[in-house]
Amino acid sequence: MRIAVLSDVHGNLLGLDACLADLASQGGAEAIVVAGDLCLDGPKPKKVLQRLEEIGAACVRGNTDRYIAEDDSDESFEPAERAQIAWTRREIGERWRSWLQALPFALRIGEDDNQLLIVHANPKTDDEHLWPDAEDAVLQRFIGEEKATAIAFGHLHLPYARVWRGKLLVNVASAGLPKDGDPRVCYAILTERDGGWQVKHRRVPFDTKRVATQLAACGIPESAELIATLRRHRYKGLKSFIP
Repeated sequence: MRIAVLSDVHGNLLGLDACLADLASQGGAEAIVVAGDLCLDGPKPKKVLQRLEEIGAACVRGNTDRYIAEDDSDESFEPAERAQIAWTRREIGERWRSWLQALPFALRIGEDDNQLLIVHANPKTDDEHLWPDAEDAVLQRFIGEEKATAIAFGHLHLPYARVWRGKLLVNVASAGLPKDGDPRVCYAILTERDGGWQVKHRRVPFDTKRVATQLAACGIPESAELIATLRRHRYKGLKSFIP
């Protein structure tokens, strides 16, 4: 069984379509699963959701999908974030907002003795990062009781794979907003084998300039900052580590 796992599209239709075209060139997959953060912060939120429905992708809900689906009365949001959430809600309409609300927290594929778990950030929450160098105590808190053989997730836009206590942990990174110093979008193909899962990350170029132009023209608030994030393609806090 081959499962394509994408995450963190963030309203970038060109990035999503680039990943889908690459997947087709790799022979496709039995299922496409998207691990949340589908439409906030990008120029084409509704078209991304329509594309995912069109291809029959299974989706889980990420933290930004939750922000859109639920009441945004949380005072922790900055004014710009509130404005971007409100804009995205208007763009996608109530039908898609309800669709986001109904998405599951997690999806499981395969039998109990060789199961793939797909979540947004980790098996416990949708908004706490699993860093590639996470210590045992952190992994124990998030994963220690989990029975799945492999866990695929996003939220942190850094691709990696590691094995912890016999479990394969795969960050599939971002199909719309790379932040690891590589301007290409990323997804992963997981293949079921006897006794476990095999992973292959795929990096795919997309037209960054065109997405920046779309952001400038679409009307989303604070588009200049979103364009800067897209062009920087790295986390600010990791600028000393990611050239």
